Amino acid sequence: MQHRIIVLGAGYTGAIAAGRLAKRLHREDAAITLVNAEPDFVERVRMHQLATGQDLKPRPFSEMFAGTGVELKLAKVTGLDADRKTVTVADVNGAGVNGAGVEELPYDTLVYALGSGWNSQGVPGTAEHAYEIAGRSGALRLRERLARLDAGQTVVVVGGGLTGLEAATEIAEARPDLDVALAVDGVLGDWLSPKGRAHLRKVIGTLGITVHENTAVTGVEADRVTTAAGTAIPAAVSVWATGFAVHPIVRATTLEVTGTGQIVVDTTMRSVSHPDVYAVGDAAMAMGPGNKPLRMSCASGTLAAWQAAEAIAARLTGGKLPNVPIRYVNQCISLGRRNGLIQYVTADDRAVGAVLTGRLAAVYKELICKGAAWSVANPTFRLPVRRRRVTVTPAAAGSAVKATA
Repeated sequence: MQHRIIVLGAGYTGAIAAGRLAKRLHREDAAITLVNAEPDFVERVRMHQLATGQDLKPRPFSEMFAGTGVELKLAKVTGLDADRKTVTVADVNGAGVNGAGVEELPYDTLVYALGSGWNSQGVPGTAEHAYEIAGRSGALRLRERLARLDAGQTVVVVGGGLTGLEAATEIAEARPDLDVALAVDGVLGDWLSPKGRAHLRKVIGTLGITVHENTAVTGVEADRVTTAAGTAIPAAVSVWATGFAVHPIVRATTLEVTGTGQIVVDTTMRSVSHPDVYAVGDAAMAMGPGNKPLRMSCASGTLAAWQAAEAIAARLTGGKLPNVPIRYVNQCISLGRRNGLIQYVTADDRAVGAVLTGRLAAVYKELICKGAAWSVANPTFRLPVRRRRVTVTPAAAGSAVKATA
């Protein structure tokens, strides 16, 4: 009797968790199913590059998980019953129960890694007129639209966080013939150190990007965005980059979630209300250094995925639970292909004086991106692997696993 582990979502966190579990548990004892709607890995941190016409290296899961024992199920998650321990999926290929394309999957342990999408913040007109780069489909849609713009037309990026900065600078560098503007609800780079802000302003100025500071966008139309002050900023294309919103599916479950819909977890990424459920990445509300919530980011998610996989393996085999603190080191910002900004931070993500800038920072960021993708296909590099044989016996709360010699 195999212990059934289902991982929902194959972004950075889900794919790492599935691969790590496959390395830690024998396939004869644990069946690992990775559910994802797309057949290949999406490098989400590169969506601004995809949107500006750059082609990304294909990373099919069939190759990444070949020989690991991880079963990839191409399907869209449509429901979750945390009490019955089942997941409902719609097969993207049309297969399923009675050919209806809908199937119910039982699990013993669930890793919830569906992540997040763009957040419209409820601003009127965003759904109809704004473009986003939170995922591949959005980035490709923006790519097609940018390709049709004539010289001199205006692109307005709304949002001054990492996504907004990378989108604005990438577009301005790739299309210097366009008039690129950035609308920021606050001061440009106000979370950075003085050196970091100075470099950011220098690059923004060199690229010819117009910055609208302290500008709250309250509406999006086909050819403009409107602000709280009542002014209109012309925009042939509006790119919405004001943050992320988690997948809404868990709101309909009995899992304990926050007001934003994130699953509340402990330090091992285990749900505080349902011990058979783990949540990683943007979908989880996990506390980091200084008792501050980990921010939605690849940096947080990859560490959380390792933590969850090690905790699951330890609990199933009677091993030692991981005790690896999740902390921050830096924030990596690409400012086009030839420039970058590495802002070093404290463990709880507050900027310090040290920064790395310019071409060297761009190379550093590129190595970080490549490393993140590499870690998905090679989930064992951070912690040593000791795969243990296990036997599975039924238990009241599911299948319990006991280590054997």
